[in-house]
Amino acid sequence: MGSGLHQLLFPLLSLLLLLLFACPSTSEPGQFCNSGFGYGDFAGEVSSSSKLLIKGGTVVNAHHMEIADVYVEDGIIVAVSPNIKVGDDVTVLDASGKFVMPGGIDPHTHLAMEFMGTETIDDFFSGQAAALAGGTTMHIDFVIPVNGSLTAGLEAYEKKSGKSCMDYGFHMAITKWDEIVSQEMEIMVKEKGINSFKFFLAYKGSLMISDELLLQGFKKCKSLGALAMVHAENGDAVYEGQKRMKELGITGPEGHSLSRPPVLEGEATARAIRLASFVNTPLYVVHVMSIDAMEEISKARKSGLKVIGEPVVSGLVLNESWLWDPDFITAAKYVMSPPIRAAGHDRALQAALSMGILQLVGTDHCAFNSTQKALGIDDFQKIPNGVNGIEERMHVLWDTMVESGQISVTDYVRLTSAECARIFNIYPRKGAVRAGSDADIIILNPNSSFEISAKSHHSKSDTNVYEGWRGKGKVEVTISGGRVVWQNDELKVVPGSGKYIEMPPFSYLFNGIEKADAKYLSSLKAPVKRLRTTT
Repeated sequence: MGSGLHQLLFPLLSLLLLLLFACPSTSEPGQFCNSGFGYGDFAGEVSSSSKLLIKGGTVVNAHHMEIADVYVEDGIIVAVSPNIKVGDDVTVLDASGKFVMPGGIDPHTHLAMEFMGTETIDDFFSGQAAALAGGTTMHIDFVIPVNGSLTAGLEAYEKKSGKSCMDYGFHMAITKWDEIVSQEMEIMVKEKGINSFKFFLAYKGSLMISDELLLQGFKKCKSLGALAMVHAENGDAVYEGQKRMKELGITGPEGHSLSRPPVLEGEATARAIRLASFVNTPLYVVHVMSIDAMEEISKARKSGLKVIGEPVVSGLVLNESWLWDPDFITAAKYVMSPPIRAAGHDRALQAALSMGILQLVGTDHCAFNSTQKALGIDDFQKIPNGVNGIEERMHVLWDTMVESGQISVTDYVRLTSAECARIFNIYPRKGAVRAGSDADIIILNPNSSFEISAKSHHSKSDTNVYEGWRGKGKVEVTISGGRVVWQNDELKVVPGSGKYIEMPPFSYLFNGIEKADAKYLSSLKAPVKRLRTTT
């Protein structure tokens, strides 16, 4: 849609959505109903001004910071400069003494995903509303095929995302292989704006694929300029580990961790890296949870391989001790795959993040409530795998990594938005505060404090794995598409106002691939021409 038409239609669309989703006539004007998501009335009106000036803050990008004003018009950043003068029709936000940054981009979420006999509790409205309250303004969710069909899977997720209130993109999972899937991958990349495909090396009997399929998928990704992603655990060995735990009479949440130790994550990570190297295609390892996996990524990157490592917040700051809690619900809420590891892995992953061994931070937000988790009360294999994090990521990472001095403020921007935008080829539209970029912006007060609790979070889940966390560095304002959606601890969002962001293929990770292929071919010194002799 052209920018002029977009500017004309957006206010009308917002008004229509407001009428569709607002409360019955008993509601006060300018308020939204409590839609059962657990965060009450959205007091106040959605910002209708198409012009904003963020004044006097320290503007932070991935490699530069400066004191400047930021002028926004019709959802786009128009200027970043000191002392910008504007008229009376512009809404002014004072950011003096605060950081003005790109809104976070979460590369790893699962909203409204059908999994393990249930569906994640957060849909594309509640999950995104939670994200905005925490300073994340875009996420990339994983489309799960329907009976192996990518097209059917995408259609299902297009319907699910109809209630979106912020921008989002899609990865696509591959769960089987045939010529139809190969053709569908081309359609996804060339027509649907999907530039990444995920392969599960775990979940035997459901999502897990073989090495043969993995190789075929890697080859197809390479030809399309799409990024191959892996969930790296040895699914066959995990299955054996699960049987072993049952034989030992271990059926509680601790059995989940014991059945899939770090060595199995390390093995699968190493295998995926080597197969990607064999094909010569870039690789993205999702939710790196252990020293074992991190060390394989470190070795690969030192040798020049194009491997991206994505830790998630839970793996960076939590440890597995909670899985041994005598209260089942407390223990079960920490069940995810790969598991949260023993103390020591968290600090090692933090160090790897600060040294550049790992490149960006996701959440794997895949939230289930306590009733859903109780499906596995007698069998840890039936506990739905997943934890929250889409709302907490920006705060917990600042408190853990910036406040401790492990990373700089510019590093923080790189790890939470800019590098994700570069990897998925949407930079600088996203992940930057600069003229021409989308006006997805946060104002973070480094001197303000926050506290995390299931009672006050915006997810529909009744539990939170970061319960009771107190820290410094609070997102006080979130601006999404030029609209103020979070301010004064009030959330002001409209279902259906989010946009799908198409992500083109051939990101910077593919630079030099053809040259490397040519070098390989020239090194073979084959085929050898031999004279045929007869006896």
